[in-house]
Amino acid sequence: MEAVTIINVQALLAQYKKIRRHSEDICRPLQTEDYVVQPIVDVSPPKWHLGHTTWFFETFILMPHFSGYTEFNPQYNFVFNSYYETVGARVVRTDRGNLSRPSVSEIYAYRSYVDKQMEKFLENTQLSEELCVVIELGLNHEQQHQELLLTDIKYILGHNPLFPVYNNVQESDSKSGVASEEKFISIPDGIYEIGFKGTGFSFDNELGRHKKYLEAFDIASSLVNNAEYLQFMEAGGYDDFKYWHSEGWDWVKEHQARSPLYWHLIDGEWKYYTLSGLRDIEPYEAVCHVNFYEASAFAAWKGMRLPLEEEWEAANRFFNWGERWEWTGSAYLPYPRYSKAAGAIGEYNGKFMVNQMVLRGGSIATPEGHSRYTYRNFFHPKHQWQFSGIRLVK
Repeated sequence: MEAVTIINVQALLAQYKKIRRHSEDICRPLQTEDYVVQPIVDVSPPKWHLGHTTWFFETFILMPHFSGYTEFNPQYNFVFNSYYETVGARVVRTDRGNLSRPSVSEIYAYRSYVDKQMEKFLENTQLSEELCVVIELGLNHEQQHQELLLTDIKYILGHNPLFPVYNNVQESDSKSGVASEEKFISIPDGIYEIGFKGTGFSFDNELGRHKKYLEAFDIASSLVNNAEYLQFMEAGGYDDFKYWHSEGWDWVKEHQARSPLYWHLIDGEWKYYTLSGLRDIEPYEAVCHVNFYEASAFAAWKGMRLPLEEEWEAANRFFNWGERWEWTGSAYLPYPRYSKAAGAIGEYNGKFMVNQMVLRGGSIATPEGHSRYTYRNFFHPKHQWQFSGIRLVK
């Protein structure tokens, strides 16, 4: 591919530095011991996130494209490779919390080393269009991990019996501090175009813009709040199998589920662990940390359903979104004409298109400017630990 020169290398470098710095800012309130903890397989230690995002730039940018680059530590590929089969062997995900070494200080030294090399590389290299795409992917990859960092930090601290305070992060938009009036927006039937269109960044799973015929539907203008979800709980929602998928009902029984994640019944009152510590449930905040099973069961209890992802996309301009990742009723599958890139980059999204459900929008943990209305997040139906909520359709 013919090489092209980036018009404003300094702008690209400034963006790189800003995003890299934000990852470290997220970790600034932590104690050293917090960096190493891995309570469950789905939660990675914060120091692993810092190392893995650095490994991405070293592995996919510097090593193959920067002449004379010296790898910081050849063993780090084994430690910080996440799921890229193409790149070689890696530590089993469940063992990330067993890595006392490399130390936190060594990982920060690794980040500093790679950042300095990336600065030299960007200032002294004529970048091809293909390479620019990989750099942009690396920056968005780091932003994804910034969201996971905050999510995992909350899980680590929220499962500490001392309920330590992380900082004063607000977990709810002020617009949620009012009672839901259950207003619904009517969307007419018709043919709608779905998928990314434009010149900005998108992940490959958003591509393949296509037409979908949708029946008319009504979608809620606001998210389900804590008070509404508490009504479901008090009505025996977790005790009645008829609202649940079979797998969801198995999950309820296996985990003796009674509430969203981080809710605690203390002296007869519901409390909620937040990044700013344990506090009373705010009734009109959007409910958070519910999994797909819970979201679907609540919708069934209300005599409604979750939106399909194409319904959500067709209607998104009529409501505010971005406070909670919103479960949809759509399985995570490729769009028409989906094309997986060659090599390790092709493993980024396509290999996960099975047994997962799509979430749309974004959350308070999503870095500014990272999401868009075509963004397709995806998780297994059992996962509560993401900042996820519920929007209803009838």
